[in-house]
Amino acid sequence: MDKYYIKSADWKKIYEFLKFCSGIRVKNEEKTKTFAEAVYFIMRTGAQWRELPIYYGKWRSVHKRFEQWSHKGLWNQILSYFTEGYDGESIMIDSTIIRAHPCAAGYEKDQQARECLGRSKGGFTTKIHVVVDALGQALRFSLMPGQRHDITQASTLLQGFEYANVIADKGYDSNALIDQLQEQNCIPVIPCRSNRKIPREYDEHLYKERHLVECFFNKIKHFRRIFSRFDKKASSFAGFLAYASFILWLR
Repeated sequence: MDKYYIKSADWKKIYEFLKFCSGIRVKNEEKTKTFAEAVYFIMRTGAQWRELPIYYGKWRSVHKRFEQWSHKGLWNQILSYFTEGYDGESIMIDSTIIRAHPCAAGYEKDQQARECLGRSKGGFTTKIHVVVDALGQALRFSLMPGQRHDITQASTLLQGFEYANVIADKGYDSNALIDQLQEQNCIPVIPCRSNRKIPREYDEHLYKERHLVECFFNKIKHFRRIFSRFDKKASSFAGFLAYASFILWLR
């Protein structure tokens, strides 16, 4: 199990942020690190919580603490902390489908949608929408039921970015989004849909950089708790996603 640990240099950076967070108990650094590594073990292996090795502590306690941090949005706050110095010359947006395990089911249909679960061609799924920087590192993400179209989250996720090349596939070609990006002084690098009456020009060379967002999806799917969604609550799945994202920032 030795490979499921956080490097000392990386932990220093994480703990430096946690020390100043309110509403959580992190005074005992050793115990806090053990908890973080326990969550990392679950995220990396995809194991059930009750299968957590005993040297990480009682699984119920670790699970309860993880749920509390997820509900508070703390994992996402840590991600935001590490993204402050991002490379904003170009940003990319895309989405990917995640198959949900049967243990994530059980909600009524309306509640399923609220927990970002739905039925698509791929079956019972969740869709991850993400924005990455010019180096392919995650900046923001959102979750939606698997059947929702890519464009539905674009406006919100891209809000606030300025003077950047925004690279996306033709699924994001809409007049409303193009207008929004131009108002933000961004350059849309988005191919036109085949049914667009007046084609737009875009930088085809720069568009090749879009593979970086696909590389990001490939990397996070090495974490078994993200490759397949086992969590009923969207906040818990988002917690794992934020954790994996800032671990990639630290590499």
